[in-house]
Amino acid sequence: MRAPIGHFDRATPAPDCLDELTGPVADAVRHWRGSVPADQIVYVDTDPRWADTNVFVGHYGRELLEQSANCVVVAGKRGGETTLAACVVLSTTRVDVNGVVRRRLGARKASFAAMDTATGETGMEYGGITPIGLPEGWPVLVDSAVVDLPYVLVGSGRRRGKLLVPGKAFAELPGAVVLEGLGIA
Repeated sequence: MRAPIGHFDRATPAPDCLDELTGPVADAVRHWRGSVPADQIVYVDTDPRWADTNVFVGHYGRELLEQSANCVVVAGKRGGETTLAACVVLSTTRVDVNGVVRRRLGARKASFAAMDTATGETGMEYGGITPIGLPEGWPVLVDSAVVDLPYVLVGSGRRRGKLLVPGKAFAELPGAVVLEGLGIA
């Protein structure tokens, strides 16, 4: 199959390559619900040596710079309680942690979660965290610009490989809240 965006040697519907995904991501694809069929989520094999954004887009397609999203784990704290959430923004922006995220989580303080916390809680590899397959009950904050794209490149749960996901599918993820201005320049 040909990838809907980018120039990849191998593209496969995610339900046909569950072994390439981490357990939580494979389970989420296996039990997928929503208006976007699971077979429209595409797994593309990528080389971790080309993970740096500039090198990645140079190898797989310059247009991917505007069609890629990052998923980061944040920790909101208030009165001894910590809430973990995922934030999905275009890769050309950064997450407004101290504004939009802090207010949305009702936190006194918000920051990026420590790497050990992010990987331990998600069951995914650092640098490959994806909003698909996150722990039950997590808020998934999605910038509206991500939802507006026909397809978006995101992590697959591992450093090797990526997922190409129809933008509107992000709005239907468990715990998803679409927010204007989550990603800032």
